[in-house]
Amino acid sequence: MNVVYAATIGFSVGCSDGSGSDASEEGGTETATTTGSTTATGTTGGGERPPVECPSGDTSMVMATGEPMLETGSETAGASADAHWVGTWGASPQLTEPSNDPPVSLTDHTLRQFAYVSIGGSELRLEISNEFGDGPVTLNAVQMAVAATPPAIDPDTAVELTFEGVSSVTIPAGEAVYSDAFAFDLSPLSTVAVSMHFGEVPAKITGHPGSRTTSYIASGDAVGAETMDDATTTEHWYYWSRIEVMAPPEAGAVVVLGDSLTDGRGSTTDGNDRWTDALSRRLRANPETALTAVINAGIGGNAVLAGGNGPTARQRFARDVLGQAGVRWVVVFEGINDVGSANTLNVESAVMRSQDVVEAYEEFIAAARAEGLRIYGVPLLPMEGSNYFSNNREHARQYVNEWVRTCGVFDAVLDLDVAVADPAQPTRLLPAYDSSDGLHLNPAGYQAMADAVDLSLFVP
Repeated sequence: MNVVYAATIGFSVGCSDGSGSDASEEGGTETATTTGSTTATGTTGGGERPPVECPSGDTSMVMATGEPMLETGSETAGASADAHWVGTWGASPQLTEPSNDPPVSLTDHTLRQFAYVSIGGSELRLEISNEFGDGPVTLNAVQMAVAATPPAIDPDTAVELTFEGVSSVTIPAGEAVYSDAFAFDLSPLSTVAVSMHFGEVPAKITGHPGSRTTSYIASGDAVGAETMDDATTTEHWYYWSRIEVMAPPEAGAVVVLGDSLTDGRGSTTDGNDRWTDALSRRLRANPETALTAVINAGIGGNAVLAGGNGPTARQRFARDVLGQAGVRWVVVFEGINDVGSANTLNVESAVMRSQDVVEAYEEFIAAARAEGLRIYGVPLLPMEGSNYFSNNREHARQYVNEWVRTCGVFDAVLDLDVAVADPAQPTRLLPAYDSSDGLHLNPAGYQAMADAVDLSLFVP
């Protein structure tokens, strides 16, 4: 099944002309937000922060601790009366930057990649995306298997995938394809390997640079090889974008829309200790939420409004949230790259960027509710000590956070900054959780975030 990307999206609000360089996930310039007071007061850098303006209408909410549009046949929104497709893993596609391209050509090479899934199942399908290619990409063979110690697989579990009954597939530029459904014994919280033997590959590569996972590239057709000892390694993903399972009616997915804090910068390569991984393990251990999948839709360096890495959150909301199979819940945890690049001339200039961010949040909320989804917000985490921090940007961050916490627009608020801020200095991360750049967390910090989430918000 081919998936085509349309040319427009229904979000049209402009952003302010805040100065500052685009966020770069690899450069360590993504920032977080502060906890503590929900109102930043005083006259730092040119004036007092303007008051938060909440939208009119229903403001009921729960406090919880803790421009392409996708046209797809995936089932989304709300409960299903029958077994249905549900995403168990995802990697939001973007145009791979030249510095993150494969270290060797993929043409006539085999790429073996590994993914840590959330829920299990016995019938699967895989999506492969060439959304950002400047020409077609050909895959001569694709295989899935249960992972052994990477780069090895369990060969007894290997399944050759087909596409409309054929083992090879050519994906035009700007499109994605699903494999045919196939039988596979997928255990919850397990790791699978997908091996792809490429034919011709375009110059522009569709991928996901922030994989936090080692991938392996071997010459020729090594799809069926049990291991790939002489392979070239890289810590990026390329081309695959979704794994979905046929799941019971009560199963559903939570999609976390975010930046590198969700993508997992500061976590352990091959350790599966992003905060979404830890959340998935908690959901799996709780009988009431054991069938709630977690789809990580984070892109390092991503912005809500403009600039940054990959399509903006506005541009990709339809693809990465509404287009996910079986989605029931949305968590919006993004905006620090917008705030961190805001104009610092004075408070008013910085807060203009925050006002545009929350306007985008309103659009996300309206779009999610139109599809019958529940949508939760996360205040921005502390960022003092990072390259993004200034007094005026702190005012901007506090503006976003007060809006999220007090306006009652989200269905619930996951106040995760309370879980990771330093109580003695809430504009900073707790030192035990700081990865060392003042913005991103280490595995202990990501675990603390996951531990702070109220699981009752994700009961089907």
